Amino acid sequence: MQHRYLLIVRFALINAVAAAFLAVAWLQGWLDGIINEQLWELSALIFIVFLYGLAICAHRVWRHSNELNGVKAGAPDPESWAGRYLADVEGAGPESRQMLADGFRLKITNRVAIVRHIANALVFLGLIGTVIGFIIALSGVDPESAGKAENVAAMVATLISGMSVALYTTLIGAILYTWLTVSYRILVTGAVDLITATVELGEARGRSRRT
Repeated sequence: MQHRYLLIVRFALINAVAAAFLAVAWLQGWLDGIINEQLWELSALIFIVFLYGLAICAHRVWRHSNELNGVKAGAPDPESWAGRYLADVEGAGPESRQMLADGFRLKITNRVAIVRHIANALVFLGLIGTVIGFIIALSGVDPESAGKAENVAAMVATLISGMSVALYTTLIGAILYTWLTVSYRILVTGAVDLITATVELGEARGRSRRT
């Protein structure tokens, strides 16, 4: 039990480093283009969805870490996921324990899958921004007016603006997707450890009762 909160420490460290890079980018002015673009509302929506997914991930990491500590100590909270599973397998036969173990794995897996779905949504939102950006870029192109020199500057400005929107929203979605996915991987590691430790404890208790 020397590293009781290693999962939380890893999660906090990864996100602290990512937040530091974000702060540096803000101070260097690299994010000014995002704020000034026509679709800053979509960029804000992508960031809000990311924060929602990160908050869920942080909550799941905290709970998995606490439950894992209890399981490794051999005394999980009776109201925890692991505690309820151990209560269910108490006195159950091998086949029943196997079925309960499969159900426990499925339950834990489903509880962490929502973070992956939110991460995937960030990519789709970025692609929506890309499509809208291309629409803005092409909306300023008028083949009939392209031959007039006085109209070229306006069309080029609209084209550049639309392409900028497309590239910025794609970049935001990709970066935040990567950030949330790394956090999700840490959560998955904790979930696998919790499942393994809980099922092993249940099997150990079952074998001790038989003997």
